[in-house]
Amino acid sequence: MKRFLLADDHALIRFAIKNLLMDHFLDLQVEEVGDAIVLLDKVMKEKWDLVITDIDMPGPGALEVLPLIKQHSPALPVLVLSIHREELYAVRALKAGAAGFIGKDTVMEELIKAVHTALRGKKYIPPSIAERLVHTVENNPAAHPHENLSDRELGILRLIASGMTLSEIATELSLAVATISTYRSRILKKLNLKTNAALMQYAIAHRLL
Repeated sequence: MKRFLLADDHALIRFAIKNLLMDHFLDLQVEEVGDAIVLLDKVMKEKWDLVITDIDMPGPGALEVLPLIKQHSPALPVLVLSIHREELYAVRALKAGAAGFIGKDTVMEELIKAVHTALRGKKYIPPSIAERLVHTVENNPAAHPHENLSDRELGILRLIASGMTLSEIATELSLAVATISTYRSRILKKLNLKTNAALMQYAIAHRLL
């Protein structure tokens, strides 16, 4: 029996993906978790054949726990799902060790192909995303400032741009407010910006939300 671990904070999405997997794979067990902390704990304590995780969940995101997962279980394939801008997050996910990156808008059509590919030990990138990555490289040879942000900094940028206060972000990520303030200062410096309003405008202009 194969064992898949499915991580997403939306129960309806987990339900849909689980049913899709059960329809296509015989003798399969799918266990569900709703955040990255539990995902990491499950990977550390149990044996899995495949992990499928949303990129954004409460607390640390998939990009932050993925290196820890790969450090503990280098051979464990991890597929990352996202509704966000593919050409930015796909590269980050693959660099962090993901076996594939799939946009949620095409998940039903692409997921089964991705699972089969990952189980064979290969990386899966849907053609649509591959084309966008090539287009991005060809038309944007100079990196945007946000591409120099760490995964944590990028995540906090998005939370600030969404209107959350530093206290709310600290609670969401289980960090001290002072730590979030330090991250904010680093982000502003790297992007050469001064205010949260400027961060919001930047995020909207570069489609980071």
